[in-house]
Amino acid sequence: MHKYDVLLRPISTEKADVLTARHNQYVFEVARAANKRQIKEAVEGLFGVTVADVRTMVIAGQLRRWGRHLSRSSAWKKAIVTVAPGDVIDLAG
Repeated sequence: MHKYDVLLRPISTEKADVLTARHNQYVFEVARAANKRQIKEAVEGLFGVTVADVRTMVIAGQLRRWGRHLSRSSAWKKAIVTVAPGDVIDLAG
């Protein structure tokens, strides 16, 4: 899997901002098939930082209702990447 296919988008939420400020951790939506080693190599290759730890989780799809019909949104995978002290990822630019 190519490094551009592993990382789909950064997650920008209030909790993700707190993780970045306090613990030097960044949150990304990643491909479902990506493993921790591929995520680490993609972040190091794209942003030029040293990755200390990667934690992943699969977020289950939520049940949606459209009138009388029920459907489920797709499940997706989230990765919390801890970078080495002193390293910073600039997600704004």
